[in-house]
Amino acid sequence: MLKVLIPTVMLFPTIWLTPPKWLWTTTTTHSLLIAFVSLTWMMWSSEVGWACSNTYMATDPLSIPLLVLTCWLLPLMILASQNHINPEPINRQRLYITLLASLQTFLIMAFGATEIIMFYIMFEATLIPTLIIITRWGNQAERLNAGTYFLFYTLAGSLPLLVALLLLQQSTGTLSMLMLQYLQPLQLNSWGHTMWWAGCLIAFLVKMPLYGVHLWLPKAHVEAPVAGSMVLAAVLLKLGGYGMMRMMIMLDPLSKELAYPFIILALWGIIMTGSICLRQTDLKSLIAYSSVSHMGLVAGGILIQTPWGFSGA
Repeated sequence: MLKVLIPTVMLFPTIWLTPPKWLWTTTTTHSLLIAFVSLTWMMWSSEVGWACSNTYMATDPLSIPLLVLTCWLLPLMILASQNHINPEPINRQRLYITLLASLQTFLIMAFGATEIIMFYIMFEATLIPTLIIITRWGNQAERLNAGTYFLFYTLAGSLPLLVALLLLQQSTGTLSMLMLQYLQPLQLNSWGHTMWWAGCLIAFLVKMPLYGVHLWLPKAHVEAPVAGSMVLAAVLLKLGGYGMMRMMIMLDPLSKELAYPFIILALWGIIMTGSICLRQTDLKSLIAYSSVSHMGLVAGGILIQTPWGFSGA
């Protein structure tokens, strides 16, 4: 785990100490090297599934492809945004690349976390660089509006999750994903438990975005610069799906009855956003709406909780 995390952290001094002439070249090369090193995770040998570097960071077959995707995204983002960031003052260029690198650091720590609370903190921390990138380097005048939408939708969704996690910690005594699989299934029957179930999932459903709470996504996509759109479409939406897959293990007895409205919304979203896509002229909002419908498919697959649905998602 650290063989990728430490070079990623070392990107920051690289960015700020490189002479201006070589800035883009060195950062791209450095991040490409990290991306090549990340491929070693694919040589995955352990029987149990979890390959640990310590008790807080581990990889398993679900998170490895996402980690490799995250590492490969950074050099591509730097290459894509080189042209339109180049005319700016050098410190701004450095700040921009720093934000992209910090985003990668947070994402690696989110996908590699075994403690759910650490995953939650990193899940929220990815919000900050993305927000700055959208509001500072966005294209049109409405970027502040888009940033506000993005921030408030995601925060309003994820506060119930924090409360739900604290309640879970109180009732089970642990939040480690390695341990939670082996605990007794929770006996959930009251209204409070229903609210708890919803709190666990709503944060991820807003992040995915489920149809109905997807309004921040087209706005954020259209206003973001190229790199912002890339990281939004590629990784930040998968973060929601990944979190859902991790949480579904614990929500078992209730999900059979409660999942239906969400599945209906997801399927309706696939149809609606697909038909919206047919009439789009703006390429970025086309990508945004199509990713809503893709993630609707994923959400449906996770919520029906069959092995086939899981592996498909």
